[in-house]
Amino acid sequence: MTDSAPIYDDKAHVRGSLDLTAAEWIRSDEGAEDEEEHVEIAFVEHTDGITYTAMRNSAHPEGPVLVFTPAEWEAFILGVKDGEFDEPW
Repeated sequence: MTDSAPIYDDKAHVRGSLDLTAAEWIRSDEGAEDEEEHVEIAFVEHTDGITYTAMRNSAHPEGPVLVFTPAEWEAFILGVKDGEFDEPW
C-alpha cells in the first residue's frame, strides 16, 4: 500500500448549496452548429462571497455540473492556453 497526499476539499462548504437557478450560462458558438453539444459556463457568487465557475454540457443541462474555485479556474485556463489538453497528433 502506498501513502497518498491528503485530500483537501476547498469546496466542501459549497457542494450542494451553490444556487445555479439564476445562473447565466454562456458558451462559445465559434465553429459549431446550434444542434451540437456545447460546454457552457456560468460565474456564480456563493454566500461565502466567492464567485465560482460552474461548467456543464448543454445537451444535459440538468446533468452534472463541475464547479471550480477561482484558483482552479485560472489554472484550467492557463493549461488550455498552454496546450495541456490538446489531443496528441
